Amino acid sequence: MNTAKTPNKDIADKSIADAKTPLYVCSMHPEVREHKPGVCPHCGMTLQQLITTEESDQEDPHAKSMKHRLWIALSFSIPLFIISMGDMLPQRPISSLLSERLRLLLELALAIPVCTWCAFPFFERAILSVKNKSLNMFSLISLGVLSAFGYGIFIVIADLFFPRIFASLSAFTGVYFEAAAVTVTLMLLGQTIELGAQKKTNAAVRQLIKLKPRYARKVISAGVEKDLPIEKIQVGDILRVRPGEAIPLDGKVSAGTSFIDESMISGEAMPVEKTTGDSVIGATLNGQGALLIQVEKIESETLLSRIISMVSRAHLSQIPIQRLADKVAEIFVPIVIAIAVITFIVWNIIGPSPRIAHAFITTMSVLIIACPCAFGLATPMSIMVSIGRSATIGILFKNALALETLQKTDVLVVDKTGTLTKGKPELVHVECSEKFLNEFIRIAASLENASEHPLARAVVQYATEKNIDLTQVTNFKNIAGKGIEGLVGKQSVLLGNLALLKERGIALPHSSDDVRVENPQNTPTHHTTMYMAVEGRYIGHMSFTDTIKETTPKALATLKQYGMHITMLTGDSYGPAQHIASQLPIDTIIAGVRPDRKAEVVQDLKTKGHCVAMAGDGINDAPALAYADVAIAMGTGSDIAIESADLTLIKGDLDGIVKAMRLSHITIANIKQNLFFAFVYNCIGVAIATGILYPLGILMNPMLAAVAMSISSISVISNALRINTKKL
Repeated sequence: MNTAKTPNKDIADKSIADAKTPLYVCSMHPEVREHKPGVCPHCGMTLQQLITTEESDQEDPHAKSMKHRLWIALSFSIPLFIISMGDMLPQRPISSLLSERLRLLLELALAIPVCTWCAFPFFERAILSVKNKSLNMFSLISLGVLSAFGYGIFIVIADLFFPRIFASLSAFTGVYFEAAAVTVTLMLLGQTIELGAQKKTNAAVRQLIKLKPRYARKVISAGVEKDLPIEKIQVGDILRVRPGEAIPLDGKVSAGTSFIDESMISGEAMPVEKTTGDSVIGATLNGQGALLIQVEKIESETLLSRIISMVSRAHLSQIPIQRLADKVAEIFVPIVIAIAVITFIVWNIIGPSPRIAHAFITTMSVLIIACPCAFGLATPMSIMVSIGRSATIGILFKNALALETLQKTDVLVVDKTGTLTKGKPELVHVECSEKFLNEFIRIAASLENASEHPLARAVVQYATEKNIDLTQVTNFKNIAGKGIEGLVGKQSVLLGNLALLKERGIALPHSSDDVRVENPQNTPTHHTTMYMAVEGRYIGHMSFTDTIKETTPKALATLKQYGMHITMLTGDSYGPAQHIASQLPIDTIIAGVRPDRKAEVVQDLKTKGHCVAMAGDGINDAPALAYADVAIAMGTGSDIAIESADLTLIKGDLDGIVKAMRLSHITIANIKQNLFFAFVYNCIGVAIATGILYPLGILMNPMLAAVAMSISSISVISNALRINTKKL
């Protein structure tokens, strides 16, 4: 069972509360906390910056250093590769320009900066792994680089100072500086990409922080108001919120009526009516009405602040799955070293003359053929090909962990609005005299064309699709919380909820020869209804609802074939949620939940032993996404949800999850094939390199070892490229 995102609450809360300077932590060992960049002394992983304030948005010096080392490595490795491999071309151009000795010296000069300064971070981590008795990929890479680099230095020294020994080794004088340099360069590239992905993760918290209002207008006394920094507002203060402004802090409406856009919290597109006594949430957007609110929570205690804390805490506690290659390395590396030592001793005792030369050559062959290039490429090559393949079909993976985990998930938690549905209201029903239908739509759309309400846009879009021309509107007026009115042509039109019509004394007949009216009490709970009156007479009403995306039913049915349990988790009420679920293969409905409760539901599922994937599109989904084993965001959703996610579906439909699931299974299988092949290949190669077949006249020299090492790498790369041919 994956427990990669189980938060360490105490550590995170203390960090969030106390950190005034950038704080760096280890995702695998959360107890490691530093106020400067570095690596974890236990596992060698790069410490991750915890973002808690806008001031924390600094360029990571470690990432900057890695980029610098990468460019230096590239600038030396490219000419080194050309010089070392140039004689493979016709006419052997390198040999015609450079003598053998000059070529060796030039290769050494180019390899020194790459295999020393550029590779230093990996050597440092390898030393840490030895000190902490936890050998990993850094141990393997360092061993391989130092083996190839050290052997090359030995050949150069033999050529310069011991020509007789060099002459006796004429069959073994190949050097492998280019192999060492290219290995270092590829590792630096991988580290740079990893640090870039880490910065992308922190961007989610930064965007949440930017949503916080900076100032609030405090009502000091009658007629006296003052704009103050949000930090100076206290519980009980009265704040004025003007039309179009963000609600500064969590509180209650003490005066006024308006519609509040709470989509950043609830995920619902339709604004919510707020009047005296109703609760409001900080950072949500006020509509056209003016409000006075009484503050109930200070800035650090608001719902948005809690969401920021939850996202930060979850990101802090992400523990990468231990790579299979690292597990193999823990056994493989010490065995290879032991075999190399034994080989050197045995050849010195019973080997043919010159014994020391043969001992050194066979020992170097063992170390070179055991160079973990194939191991090192096994996972990143498959991941790179898979991520590239997924990008071409509209699936963006933020990290390899999602690919590794997705194929193990057994529960898919999905948000309703914007994930299962299109996320915006559509006009689905008009109730009026049939002969009056087009005129009804023309009047309604003309009046709504002057409004910014989401329902208004739905009416106008419906009229546009029907090619109905609109009429000019005058004396337009918005009636906060109830509806709109105006003159369409010369007719007085009223459009709004039941409360508005009752207030104006407009009767709603239960039956008529001309007008067919549903009983409002029996109006389906998943519909939002607007009633229209012309010249004081009721003429009909319209119903709106969110509709299911076309690809949703088939996608969910396919995911259930994978054994997935589908749970709908929504902030909407049970009526609309049940209406949507009744049309889909949904196993469980959890409705009416707030963002913090969504995260609790995900945590509860994980506690019960499930591997959970969460799909959502709103800011309200960010905490749950951060706690899920695999977080999936709709590309049509909010930036916060996308930044909190492990993968993003660009097209915004669940069919992308099906393809991502298939790709995950294919990728993990491919990685296991690569690792198995690399391990078996290296085991056979090491056995031959020791000279075990010498009685048969077969002795592998370092040049052949390097060729064998290259073949194993090419085989791994070729197998990884097969992912591009798989059907998704």
